[in-house]
Amino acid sequence: MRERPGKMRRWLPLAILILAMALGYALGWHRYLTLAELIRHQDQLDALVDAHYWTTVIGFCAVYVVCVALSFPGASLLTLAGGLLFGALAAGSMTAVSATLGAVIVYLVACSSLGGALKRRAGPATKRLASGLREDAFNYLLFLRLTPIFPFWLVNVVPALVDVPLRTYTLATFIGILPGTYAYAFLGSGLDSLIEAQEDADPGCVARGACSIDVSALITREMIAAFVALGVAALIPVVMKKWRRKHAGGAA
Repeated sequence: MRERPGKMRRWLPLAILILAMALGYALGWHRYLTLAELIRHQDQLDALVDAHYWTTVIGFCAVYVVCVALSFPGASLLTLAGGLLFGALAAGSMTAVSATLGAVIVYLVACSSLGGALKRRAGPATKRLASGLREDAFNYLLFLRLTPIFPFWLVNVVPALVDVPLRTYTLATFIGILPGTYAYAFLGSGLDSLIEAQEDADPGCVARGACSIDVSALITREMIAAFVALGVAALIPVVMKKWRRKHAGGAA
């Protein structure tokens, strides 16, 4: 019976995060994270930024942290919105810091609530995998952040379950998301011309929320190839270390 309060404290952060996530979806917060809503309210948002710049900066960062922590879809759209409202450089910097903070919150929750339980149930193969990940954690995490192969929320959780140090996790996350973050912010800063073209072609579409811009069309194959190349480059030190270890063992 004495262990029960300790167990409750350990699971409390995860329970709070899940409840907040459920509340957010129930209230429909995620429905506001659409390009149509952004375009529809752009004039009001621009006026708000002009009148209360630092307040809107803090508000944008806070919303971004919450969206990442609660794993809401639409983080890329928020980055585009930041580029449109604040410019590419400012939005890229704010987004990188905010996304990292949100990811750290998920990491800490996973450490406190899930880490111990999963470690006790881990088999030998899982422990060997965890050991290998910890050994080259920075480079592996850099690869996962640079190449969007796995969902962002999953990459936030797994390192916590295999005891990747918080400092390594934070640094790899921040550096790894910089290229994609600034790329999306740059794309967002150019949305003005696309919105104007839509309004010229269909007058009143902004007010109706009917302007249609395909965000996926903005992401070129060259951009994706560049991210993949950066990710592969992050694995070069891991491959070289294993190659040296193999040949050193053969020489011995």
